[in-house]
Amino acid sequence: MDVHRARFVPYPTSAISALAFSRSNDSGYTGAVAALRLAIGRANGDIEIWNPLTGQWVQETVCLGDGKSVDGLAWTQDPDEADSDGNITPGQQRLFSIASSPAVTEWDLATSEPKRRSTGNFSEVWCFAAQPRWKPSKIVQDEPRSQDIVAGCGDGTLVVLSTADNDLQFKRFLARVAGKRARCMCITYQNRDTVVAGFADSMIRVYDARNNSQVRQMSLGVGLPGAPKNAFVWTIKVLPNGDIVSGDSNGEVRIWDGRNHSLLQRLTGHDNDCLDLVTSADGHTIFSGSIDGRMAIYRQSLGEGGRKSWAKHSHRRAHSGEVKSMGAFDSKHGLSVVVSGGSDAAPVLTPLREYGKENSRSLPSLPQDPKVVSAPKARLIASWWEKDISIWRIARQSTIDAISQPQKPRKLVAKLSLDVRQAIRSVSISADGRLLAAATASDIKVFQLRGRTDSDALAVRRIQTPKEYATLGARLLSFSPDAKWLAAVTPDSEVHVARFAADTEQPKRLICLAQTVELDRRHRKLPPSAFKEYDRTLERLAFGGDSSVLVAGDVSGYLDSWVLEGHEDFTAAAVDITKHDSDKASSDDDSDDDSDTSDDDDALVVFSGQHWTDNPTGHLLPKLDSAPLVLTFRPTVTPTHALMNGNPGVHSTRHNPHAHSHALPIGEHRLWVMTARHQMYEFDVLAGKLSDWSRRNPTAALPEEFRQIKDRVVDAVWDVAGQRERLWLYGTSWVFMLAVGTNLADAESVALVKKRKRRARGPSHKDDTSSKRLKPSSGAGDRVEAHRSLSGPQSMTRTANGRSVNVDITRSERLPDEDDEMDADLDLPGLRLARLRSNGSEGEAAQQDSQPKGQRKWWCTFKYRPILGMVPLEDATMPDEDRALEVAIVERPL
Repeated sequence: MDVHRARFVPYPTSAISALAFSRSNDSGYTGAVAALRLAIGRANGDIEIWNPLTGQWVQETVCLGDGKSVDGLAWTQDPDEADSDGNITPGQQRLFSIASSPAVTEWDLATSEPKRRSTGNFSEVWCFAAQPRWKPSKIVQDEPRSQDIVAGCGDGTLVVLSTADNDLQFKRFLARVAGKRARCMCITYQNRDTVVAGFADSMIRVYDARNNSQVRQMSLGVGLPGAPKNAFVWTIKVLPNGDIVSGDSNGEVRIWDGRNHSLLQRLTGHDNDCLDLVTSADGHTIFSGSIDGRMAIYRQSLGEGGRKSWAKHSHRRAHSGEVKSMGAFDSKHGLSVVVSGGSDAAPVLTPLREYGKENSRSLPSLPQDPKVVSAPKARLIASWWEKDISIWRIARQSTIDAISQPQKPRKLVAKLSLDVRQAIRSVSISADGRLLAAATASDIKVFQLRGRTDSDALAVRRIQTPKEYATLGARLLSFSPDAKWLAAVTPDSEVHVARFAADTEQPKRLICLAQTVELDRRHRKLPPSAFKEYDRTLERLAFGGDSSVLVAGDVSGYLDSWVLEGHEDFTAAAVDITKHDSDKASSDDDSDDDSDTSDDDDALVVFSGQHWTDNPTGHLLPKLDSAPLVLTFRPTVTPTHALMNGNPGVHSTRHNPHAHSHALPIGEHRLWVMTARHQMYEFDVLAGKLSDWSRRNPTAALPEEFRQIKDRVVDAVWDVAGQRERLWLYGTSWVFMLAVGTNLADAESVALVKKRKRRARGPSHKDDTSSKRLKPSSGAGDRVEAHRSLSGPQSMTRTANGRSVNVDITRSERLPDEDDEMDADLDLPGLRLARLRSNGSEGEAAQQDSQPKGQRKWWCTFKYRPILGMVPLEDATMPDEDRALEVAIVERPL
């Protein structure tokens, strides 16, 4: 494989400014335990939605912001509903944010767009918190109530907002604090009727939300010598027993009695400001983060006379910058983790209950959906950021090494700045490089790219699309391999397809036909979930190699598929709008209704003898175990038929004047899928079943080195030249090759792996005392080795040269330099540096992959910097048998 290491693509990663789990534990929660999400807000206004997946952590979607920093995030859940049979339907989870403005914004998770904003006459919101969820009482029987939101403003005002009836409305003012330093810095609920707020005047005030009265105020005293006179109360949290925990600008953590509001204990945790706090579900552990990047852990223990007291357990440096925000989820039987974020952009996972027994781990800071695409035949690479699109042309290696007139390895040939209100969400470019499409939440724009005769730059021409299509907006765009179709997934997860063709008067000009098609998704009966609408969000889209099959996958794991019926007939009308044949046959012949059928939902749009319809075997495709991360069709040679005009034997009749062919696509259409849980499948889409290769190669056939990778797969590139069938998978920190033209493992090895998995689930017999159930991971890093598991952590995560590294703190180790060859021997966070040993020799780097490998079935490397994307390129001057796979790996510069 020939690799171009591209570090020139601009993609600045923004700092983390807010974190929030959809719930902090499983206490009182109704619904599937797996229905848990983490929201990460960034300084550029984006909000990322992560699914923990019991410790496998995948970024599902990104809500693009308006450039204002997300200063706070909070989740609420609507009251549960019961049907006539008594079945409980969990209330829907709702996400809210603040961003240095006098408003609280609710986000529509299904569309990833703002849903509504609060109204009211109050100043900018500095902090806010959601009311604890209502719980039924045996004493008082009342109706379920929604969760209010209390917001603290810059002028000292506390505001209560109502989320009842699926709305967000101003409810009342809770309090007004006068003074120059009356800014509310942090706020939380002690219970459903009590609000605790910290201010910039060194005061903590407690309010009764039922009658808007102040119950008590507590003072921190003066600041440290050399610091401002008044200490800032940066964060407030409440323990399960009602005690209050505060962190301030003096670096201290204070424990206050929850009943009489007296100071119980004063802990010196940091040398600098304590910015955030999180607590465990049992209230016996506190984590605090400071402005110097350190994280401190406090434990509660029994002292003399049975008195409970707090003591600092340990501390470590978790970030290279400040720990701006922290979030925690604590479950007794599974996930128990603290997530922290700051200016170094990468979320860090720290075990909570298993602290000291498990390592910490960093999550990728780059998006799960790559922000770079390529036109392989034209050797173009396109990337986008905010409202700009940059297009580069990558030179062939032969022209770069030419002695007479050497060319530069790359050249910027076009840059587009779109006149749109929102940021670009998706970009697609055709394989021949003639069409480029870009979409925001409300616009779809298509351009034709043509080469200039006087320079290497590209001429860009806007292509007019139908208004109803251009104003749809899209979250996903994809051109078909033949560049005739553009599929767009709208923010509401509807699929629309547009047809492109050459202008009859000017063949070099491409146009979009005046009619587009909406493809109906199959109705699914989803189980009760707190994210019911969000689970139907489409996240992946793929065309078949012959452009006749289209497949989309949603967050819940369902696949929708459509096929292109008929044969292309260039003598037929470019667009023919009619009703379905069954409807025509049953219609009344003497009807005088000549209304426009294009507005009818049953109208069928035929493009040159072809039309899109549901895959007749699509209902046979099973539900995946999790959301698909890779959808790609195996390249195959599709047989063709010699047809007269492309569409023979289709004749119009009196009952069917607009006849069209119902012939299905021919040839194999095998869809290769990798899910968020790294489960591997290959489906024969037109047969609605697993392919023969997938039956011989289940997920258990994957190499052990691949199963140990924690960072999720981003995308894949096929290598089928020269009788090869290889699939190159990549993540943000790794590249992995699978030889999918043969079996990955023999049947005996697959059976052995399955047997080990069954043992890991638990003993097969109740009286078998020799086998023990393996303890599930807390959701952070791997288990610490037994001889290293002492009273405190023996390893820590450090960031050097843009890479997070696990460092053993029991001995002195140096950090790797940028070009240090020893970095291949370091352990990445949560990953083991896998090396292929083929015939007793180690695998070499990807750029040295030209040597013969024999029957090598897989290969892996971690030697690249964080990967933004890997896209294919082609060299048409070389014959197929000599053509090696050529890719551009876009790395992030330091």
